[in-house]
Amino acid sequence: MSERLIQSVERAADILELFLVTKPELSIKEISESLNLSKSTVHGIIKTLEHRGYLQQNPEDLKYRPGIKLFELGNFVGKHLDIANVAKPIIRELVDELNETVHLVSLQRDEVIYIEKVEGQSTLTIYSHIGKRAPFHSTGVGKAILAHLNENDVNRILSSLNMESFTKHTMTKIEDLKVQLQSIREQGYAVDDEEIELGLKCIAAPIFNHQGNVIASISCAAPKMRLDENKLPKVIAGIKRAAALISNSLGYQGKNTYRETR
Repeated sequence: MSERLIQSVERAADILELFLVTKPELSIKEISESLNLSKSTVHGIIKTLEHRGYLQQNPEDLKYRPGIKLFELGNFVGKHLDIANVAKPIIRELVDELNETVHLVSLQRDEVIYIEKVEGQSTLTIYSHIGKRAPFHSTGVGKAILAHLNENDVNRILSSLNMESFTKHTMTKIEDLKVQLQSIREQGYAVDDEEIELGLKCIAAPIFNHQGNVIASISCAAPKMRLDENKLPKVIAGIKRAAALISNSLGYQGKNTYRETR
Protein backbone atom coordinates (compact mmCIF):
# COMPACT_ATOMS: atom_id res chain seq x y z
CA MET A 1 0.00 0.00 0.00
CA SER A 2 1.49 3.33 -1.09
CA GLU A 3 -0.56 5.57 1.20
CA ARG A 4 1.06 6.56 4.49
CA LEU A 5 -0.97 5.18 7.39
CA ILE A 6 -1.17 7.03 10.68
CA GLN A 7 -0.13 4.67 13.46
CA SER A 8 -2.25 6.22 16.20
CA VAL A 9 -5.39 5.98 14.06
CA GLU A 10 -4.55 2.38 13.21
CA ARG A 11 -4.22 1.57 16.91
CA ALA A 12 -7.49 3.31 17.74
CA ALA A 13 -9.23 1.24 15.06
CA ASP A 14 -7.61 -1.94 16.43
CA ILE A 15 -8.97 -1.12 19.90
CA LEU A 16 -12.50 -0.50 18.63
CA GLU A 17 -12.48 -3.66 16.50
CA LEU A 18 -11.29 -5.69 19.49
CA PHE A 19 -14.79 -5.37 20.97
CA LEU A 20 -16.18 -7.18 17.91
CA VAL A 21 -14.22 -10.36 18.58
CA THR A 22 -13.79 -10.48 22.36
CA LYS A 23 -15.95 -9.28 25.25
CA PRO A 24 -18.46 -6.43 25.42
CA GLU A 25 -16.32 -4.79 28.12
CA LEU A 26 -12.53 -4.66 28.34
CA SER A 27 -10.03 -3.23 30.79
CA ILE A 28 -6.93 -1.28 29.74
CA LYS A 29 -4.83 -4.28 30.82
CA GLU A 30 -6.88 -6.68 28.65
CA ILE A 31 -6.63 -4.38 25.64
CA SER A 32 -2.91 -3.88 26.20
CA GLU A 33 -2.26 -7.62 26.34
CA SER A 34 -4.51 -8.46 23.38
CA LEU A 35 -2.87 -5.89 21.09
CA ASN A 36 0.64 -6.10 22.53
CA LEU A 37 0.66 -2.38 23.28
CA SER A 38 1.93 -0.59 26.37
CA LYS A 39 -0.65 0.39 28.97
CA SER A 40 0.32 4.05 28.61
CA THR A 41 -0.32 3.95 24.86
CA VAL A 42 -3.66 2.23 25.33
CA HIS A 43 -4.64 4.63 28.10
CA GLY A 44 -4.04 7.69 25.92
CA ILE A 45 -6.05 6.30 23.00
CA ILE A 46 -8.84 5.07 25.26
CA LYS A 47 -9.24 8.45 26.94
CA THR A 48 -9.39 10.19 23.55
CA LEU A 49 -12.04 7.76 22.30
CA GLU A 50 -13.97 8.18 25.53
CA HIS A 51 -13.84 11.97 25.21
CA ARG A 52 -15.30 11.75 21.69
CA GLY A 53 -18.04 9.30 22.76
CA TYR A 54 -16.72 6.23 20.97
CA LEU A 55 -16.09 4.42 24.25
CA GLN A 56 -17.57 4.76 27.72
CA GLN A 57 -16.38 3.53 31.10
CA ASN A 58 -18.40 1.34 33.40
CA PRO A 59 -18.18 3.09 36.79
CA GLU A 60 -18.55 -0.20 38.66
CA ASP A 61 -15.63 -2.20 37.26
CA LEU A 62 -13.84 0.65 35.40
CA LYS A 63 -13.84 -1.37 32.16
CA TYR A 64 -14.61 0.19 28.80
CA ARG A 65 -17.39 -0.60 26.31
CA PRO A 66 -18.54 0.84 22.96
CA GLY A 67 -20.13 4.27 23.33
CA ILE A 68 -23.15 6.02 21.89
CA LYS A 69 -21.16 7.55 19.02
CA LEU A 70 -20.48 4.10 17.58
CA PHE A 71 -24.19 3.34 17.85
CA GLU A 72 -24.99 6.53 15.95
CA LEU A 73 -22.48 5.73 13.23
CA GLY A 74 -23.77 2.17 12.99
CA ASN A 75 -27.30 3.43 12.54
CA PHE A 76 -26.14 5.82 9.84
CA VAL A 77 -24.38 3.04 7.94
CA GLY A 78 -27.37 0.75 8.42
CA LYS A 79 -29.73 3.30 6.92
CA HIS A 80 -27.53 3.71 3.88
CA LEU A 81 -26.74 0.03 3.38
CA ASP A 82 -29.94 -1.61 4.56
CA ILE A 83 -30.06 -5.23 3.48
CA ALA A 84 -33.82 -5.05 3.00
CA ASN A 85 -33.45 -2.08 0.63
CA VAL A 86 -30.64 -3.81 -1.24
CA ALA A 87 -32.64 -7.02 -1.52
CA LYS A 88 -36.10 -5.62 -2.28
CA PRO A 89 -35.77 -5.17 -6.07
CA ILE A 90 -34.11 -8.57 -6.39
CA ILE A 91 -36.89 -10.16 -4.34
CA ARG A 92 -39.61 -8.53 -6.44
CA GLU A 93 -38.04 -9.82 -9.64
CA LEU A 94 -37.89 -13.31 -8.15
CA VAL A 95 -41.54 -13.18 -7.07
CA ASP A 96 -42.50 -12.09 -10.60
CA GLU A 97 -40.46 -14.97 -12.02
CA LEU A 98 -41.70 -17.70 -9.68
CA ASN A 99 -45.10 -16.29 -8.73
CA GLU A 100 -44.53 -17.53 -5.18
CA THR A 101 -43.92 -15.88 -1.80
CA VAL A 102 -40.34 -14.86 -1.02
CA HIS A 103 -38.97 -14.16 2.46
CA LEU A 104 -35.86 -12.34 3.63
CA VAL A 105 -34.57 -12.94 7.15
CA SER A 106 -31.72 -11.40 9.11
CA LEU A 107 -29.44 -12.95 11.73
CA GLN A 108 -29.69 -10.79 14.85
CA ARG A 109 -27.94 -11.88 18.06
CA ASP A 110 -28.41 -15.61 17.54
CA GLU A 111 -31.98 -15.16 16.29
CA VAL A 112 -33.38 -15.29 12.78
CA ILE A 113 -35.91 -12.51 12.18
CA TYR A 114 -38.20 -12.03 9.16
CA ILE A 115 -37.48 -8.54 7.77
CA GLU A 116 -39.11 -8.69 4.33
CA LYS A 117 -41.90 -10.68 2.75
CA VAL A 118 -43.35 -10.34 -0.74
CA GLU A 119 -46.44 -12.41 -1.39
CA GLY A 120 -46.94 -14.63 -4.40
CA GLN A 121 -50.16 -16.38 -5.33
CA SER A 122 -50.03 -18.87 -2.44
CA THR A 123 -53.37 -19.52 -0.79
CA LEU A 124 -51.73 -20.89 2.35
CA THR A 125 -51.72 -18.96 5.62
CA ILE A 126 -47.94 -18.86 5.93
CA TYR A 127 -46.34 -18.97 9.37
CA SER A 128 -44.15 -15.93 8.77
CA HIS A 129 -44.65 -12.21 9.18
CA ILE A 130 -42.19 -9.33 9.42
CA GLY A 131 -40.64 -9.15 12.87
CA LYS A 132 -41.39 -12.76 13.72
CA ARG A 133 -38.63 -15.13 14.80
CA ALA A 134 -37.83 -18.07 12.51
CA PRO A 135 -36.76 -21.27 14.31
CA PHE A 136 -33.31 -22.45 13.25
CA HIS A 137 -34.19 -26.13 13.05
CA SER A 138 -37.54 -26.13 11.25
CA THR A 139 -37.28 -23.40 8.62
CA GLY A 140 -35.27 -23.25 5.44
CA VAL A 141 -34.10 -19.73 6.23
CA GLY A 142 -32.94 -20.77 9.69
CA LYS A 143 -31.07 -23.84 8.48
CA ALA A 144 -29.46 -21.95 5.58
CA ILE A 145 -27.92 -19.52 8.08
CA LEU A 146 -27.01 -22.10 10.72
CA ALA A 147 -25.19 -24.25 8.16
CA HIS A 148 -22.82 -21.41 7.28
CA LEU A 149 -21.93 -20.11 10.73
CA ASN A 150 -18.56 -21.04 12.19
CA GLU A 151 -18.32 -24.15 14.33
CA ASN A 152 -18.21 -22.30 17.66
CA ASP A 153 -21.33 -20.31 16.84
CA VAL A 154 -23.16 -23.42 15.65
CA ASN A 155 -22.30 -25.32 18.83
CA ARG A 156 -23.35 -22.38 21.01
CA ILE A 157 -26.70 -22.06 19.26
CA LEU A 158 -27.35 -25.79 19.26
CA SER A 159 -26.57 -26.03 22.97
CA SER A 160 -29.53 -23.81 23.79
CA LEU A 161 -31.79 -24.67 20.85
CA ASN A 162 -35.35 -25.69 21.64
CA MET A 163 -36.07 -28.44 19.09
CA GLU A 164 -39.79 -27.77 19.21
CA SER A 165 -42.01 -29.95 17.03
CA PHE A 166 -44.37 -27.93 14.80
CA THR A 167 -45.54 -30.79 12.56
CA LYS A 168 -44.94 -34.52 12.27
CA HIS A 169 -42.10 -33.70 9.85
CA THR A 170 -40.13 -31.42 12.20
CA MET A 171 -36.67 -32.64 13.17
CA THR A 172 -36.39 -32.91 16.93
CA LYS A 173 -32.90 -34.45 17.27
CA ILE A 174 -29.71 -32.39 17.17
CA GLU A 175 -27.86 -35.27 15.50
CA ASP A 176 -30.28 -35.29 12.56
CA LEU A 177 -29.98 -31.53 12.19
CA LYS A 178 -26.18 -31.69 12.11
CA VAL A 179 -26.32 -34.23 9.28
CA GLN A 180 -28.65 -31.98 7.31
CA LEU A 181 -26.45 -28.93 7.90
CA GLN A 182 -23.59 -30.71 6.17
CA SER A 183 -25.79 -31.43 3.15
CA ILE A 184 -26.87 -27.77 3.06
CA ARG A 185 -23.25 -26.63 2.98
CA GLU A 186 -22.52 -29.00 0.11
CA GLN A 187 -25.51 -28.11 -2.06
CA GLY A 188 -25.75 -24.39 -1.24
CA TYR A 189 -29.41 -24.33 -0.24
CA ALA A 190 -31.73 -25.56 2.53
CA VAL A 191 -35.16 -27.16 2.43
CA ASP A 192 -38.10 -26.95 4.82
CA ASP A 193 -40.38 -29.78 3.78
CA GLU A 194 -43.57 -29.25 5.85
CA GLU A 195 -41.41 -28.83 8.97
CA ILE A 196 -42.92 -25.55 10.16
CA GLU A 197 -46.35 -25.83 8.53
CA LEU A 198 -48.17 -28.71 6.88
CA GLY A 199 -48.55 -28.33 3.14
CA LEU A 200 -45.76 -25.74 2.93
CA LYS A 201 -42.36 -26.26 1.34
CA CYS A 202 -39.54 -23.71 1.33
CA ILE A 203 -36.22 -23.47 -0.47
CA ALA A 204 -33.66 -21.11 1.11
CA ALA A 205 -30.12 -19.89 0.45
CA PRO A 206 -27.66 -17.92 2.61
CA ILE A 207 -26.64 -14.29 2.17
CA PHE A 208 -23.10 -13.14 3.02
CA ASN A 209 -21.56 -9.74 3.73
CA HIS A 210 -18.30 -8.28 2.42
CA GLN A 211 -16.36 -10.16 5.10
CA GLY A 212 -17.75 -13.50 3.99
CA ASN A 213 -19.94 -13.89 7.08
CA VAL A 214 -23.48 -15.21 6.74
CA ILE A 215 -25.86 -12.46 7.90
CA ALA A 216 -29.19 -13.36 6.33
CA SER A 217 -31.02 -15.75 4.03
CA ILE A 218 -33.76 -15.72 1.43
CA SER A 219 -36.41 -18.31 0.71
CA CYS A 220 -39.24 -19.18 -1.62
CA ALA A 221 -42.30 -20.62 0.12
CA ALA A 222 -45.03 -22.44 -1.78
CA PRO A 223 -47.64 -25.15 -1.38
CA LYS A 224 -45.76 -28.44 -1.61
CA MET A 225 -47.98 -29.65 -4.45
CA ARG A 226 -46.74 -26.78 -6.64
CA LEU A 227 -43.06 -27.53 -6.07
CA ASP A 228 -43.08 -30.62 -8.26
CA GLU A 229 -40.18 -32.05 -10.27
CA ASN A 230 -40.78 -29.50 -13.02
CA LYS A 231 -40.83 -26.35 -10.89
CA LEU A 232 -38.46 -27.28 -8.06
CA PRO A 233 -35.21 -26.91 -10.09
CA LYS A 234 -36.35 -23.46 -11.25
CA VAL A 235 -37.06 -22.39 -7.66
CA ILE A 236 -33.70 -23.68 -6.41
CA ALA A 237 -31.83 -21.91 -9.20
CA GLY A 238 -33.80 -18.70 -8.64
CA ILE A 239 -33.23 -18.63 -4.90
CA LYS A 240 -29.51 -19.30 -5.24
CA ARG A 241 -29.18 -16.65 -7.94
CA ALA A 242 -31.07 -14.07 -5.87
CA ALA A 243 -28.99 -14.84 -2.76
CA ALA A 244 -25.80 -14.44 -4.81
CA LEU A 245 -26.97 -11.10 -6.25
CA ILE A 246 -27.83 -9.74 -2.80
CA SER A 247 -24.54 -10.99 -1.35
CA ASN A 248 -22.56 -9.44 -4.20
CA SER A 249 -24.40 -6.14 -3.68
CA LEU A 250 -23.17 -6.24 -0.07
CA GLY A 251 -19.58 -6.72 -1.21
CA TYR A 252 -19.32 -10.51 -1.01
CA GLN A 253 -16.76 -11.93 -3.43
CA GLY A 254 -17.10 -15.67 -2.75
CA LYS A 255 -18.30 -18.04 -5.44
CA ASN A 256 -18.35 -21.63 -4.14
CA THR A 257 -21.56 -21.41 -2.12
CA TYR A 258 -23.59 -20.57 -5.21
CA ARG A 259 -22.16 -23.10 -7.63
CA GLU A 260 -24.67 -24.70 -9.95
CA THR A 261 -26.65 -27.58 -8.48
CA ARG A 262 -25.93 -30.87 -10.19
